[in-house]
Amino acid sequence: MYIQWYPGHMTKTRRMMEETISLVDIVIELVDARIPYSSKNPDIDNLAKQKYRILLLNKCDLANEKATDTWAKYYEEKGFRVIRINALKSAGMSEVTQTARDLMAEKIARLRARGRLNVPIRAMIVGIPNVGKSTFINQYVGKGMAKTGDKPGVTRGKQWIKVKKDFELLDTPGILWPKFEDQEVGRKLAFTGAINDEIMDPESLACAFIDHMMAIDAQCLRDRYGVSFDTVEEPEVILEKIAIARGFKQKGDQPDTTRMAKVLMDEFRGGKLGRITLELPEDISRMQEEAKAREAEKRADQKRRKEAYLGKNSPNGSKKK
Repeated sequence: MYIQWYPGHMTKTRRMMEETISLVDIVIELVDARIPYSSKNPDIDNLAKQKYRILLLNKCDLANEKATDTWAKYYEEKGFRVIRINALKSAGMSEVTQTARDLMAEKIARLRARGRLNVPIRAMIVGIPNVGKSTFINQYVGKGMAKTGDKPGVTRGKQWIKVKKDFELLDTPGILWPKFEDQEVGRKLAFTGAINDEIMDPESLACAFIDHMMAIDAQCLRDRYGVSFDTVEEPEVILEKIAIARGFKQKGDQPDTTRMAKVLMDEFRGGKLGRITLELPEDISRMQEEAKAREAEKRADQKRRKEAYLGKNSPNGSKKK
C-alpha cells in the first residue's frame, strides 16, 4: 500500500507560514501522542528553528501512558517544552499559557526595561491534519472560534485569535510535507486518520494496521473481537475472522471485510482497542536506517537502468546473434 497525499492548499499554507513566522515568538505544535514521531512535520523544525517551541502531545487518553512518558522525555531532551493534553476534555491545556509566559519572561522584562509596557505574546499553532488543532483552539479560547471536523483539512486559512489580553494565537491549516520518504510514516498517519480516508482502500488500510499490530500488540485484537489467530497468519485471513466474529456477512454468506475494515479503523481511532502507541523513540533509528537502505537501493536501481539504457543505445551495444 503506497501512500501520498498533499492537497494543493498545503503548498499555499506552507508559503503563508514562511511569510508570517517572523510575526510570532513561539511555535506551538500539536502531535498525536499515539505517533509522536510520524505525526511531527519535519518541515516545522526548519521553519521554527529560531523560535521558542512548545510541543503538545494530544490525544494522550488514547496512547499508552508509559510510552507517552518516554516520548515526553525524548522531546524535552531536544529542547521542547512538552505538555500532555486531551483537547476534547481540556485536560492539560491550562499549562499552555503559563508555559508560553515562562518562555517569554526574560524577553518581556528586557523590553519593559526599555519602556515598552504592553508586550503581547504571539504564538503560531501548527500541526498535521486531523491532529485535533481546531478542537484545541475551541477549548482553549472557549468561543468556538475555529472550525472542527472529523476529516483532515477543515481549516483552510490563517486567523489571529486573541486568547488573553497579552496573548495572541495565529491559527494555520493542517499541513503535511510534500512526500513521505518513509511509507511506514505514511501508514501510521493513515491509521490515525491524518490522511483522507476517501483516497484509501479500507481493506488495504485495515490489513496494514493488523500487520502492524501483530508486531506490537496482537493480543488487543484477540481480546476486542474474541478471535484466535497466530501471528504468522496473513492479515487478510485475520480480517476475515474478525468480520465473521462480528457477524458481518455479504451475499453468499461471505465475510464482509470492507465493512469490518472500516469498523476496525474507527474503533482503533476511538480508543476501543485500548490505549495504543504505535511507535517508540527506539524505532526512529531503525526507520531511518531502513529509509537509507531503500534510498540506496533506489539509486542503485536507477544506475543499473541508466547503464542498461546507455549500453543498449551505444554503437557497440547491439546484441550478438
